[in-house]
Amino acid sequence: MGTNRINGSLYTTIENKIATLEFGHPQSNSFPSVLLERLTDQIKTLSNNPDVSVILLKSEGDKTFCAGASFDQLMAITNKEEGSVFFSGFAKLINAMRNCTKIIVGRVQGKAVGGGVGLIAGCDYVLATEAASIKLSELSIGIGPFVIAPVVKHKIGVSALAALSLDPTQWKNAYWALEKGLYARVFENQKDLDKEIEILTLKLASYNPLALAAMKKSLWEGTQHWDTLLLQQAEISGELVLSDFTKNALEQFKRK
Repeated sequence: MGTNRINGSLYTTIENKIATLEFGHPQSNSFPSVLLERLTDQIKTLSNNPDVSVILLKSEGDKTFCAGASFDQLMAITNKEEGSVFFSGFAKLINAMRNCTKIIVGRVQGKAVGGGVGLIAGCDYVLATEAASIKLSELSIGIGPFVIAPVVKHKIGVSALAALSLDPTQWKNAYWALEKGLYARVFENQKDLDKEIEILTLKLASYNPLALAAMKKSLWEGTQHWDTLLLQQAEISGELVLSDFTKNALEQFKRK
């Protein structure tokens, strides 16, 4: 599928039972609704594909992994319903990743903010480079990381979630994320990262797919209620994004 400047791009390739999903957007690989929806649908499709054992999730370019929600779209929200619909896009994506029968390996080559951190936490196993710092900036613009909070907490615990969300202007480096369990391994550069990803994904793809699917289920035990919880959390963000505080903060960010 080709690139569209407004809606971003999504490419899928399948080789050796490994499906590589590469998303991109000119604005630091951020997510407008259309791209969220396409990625969600693609993960659901791959979940039912018997020729796929492992999914590799990556983003375009060699800089930012994912800047989270599209600022342009956040600024365009005019009512509660629109807000709820936009944030529920992240809820549906995380639920699709969690319910997917395949192991999802994340390749993180650069910084991740907000929803991008949620996307990383939704992966089952993540490899990153030293450049892969993370930040949950939501409180600084008057909203909160409500949709992604459950998945981040599931992966790194409540104290690490607090450290990220209550210090929204502070970057945490890749080794902090490694120590907290968001990343499984961190590499000096992308060349080393990609070499290891190839080894890991080929190994995973050689294992019994039934055992992988059972393992996946085990990793997400106790999260079945997220199908409704994350959509409820989306409503909170959808309402907060309309506040004067947020409108002003987004305007200031846009001017920078």
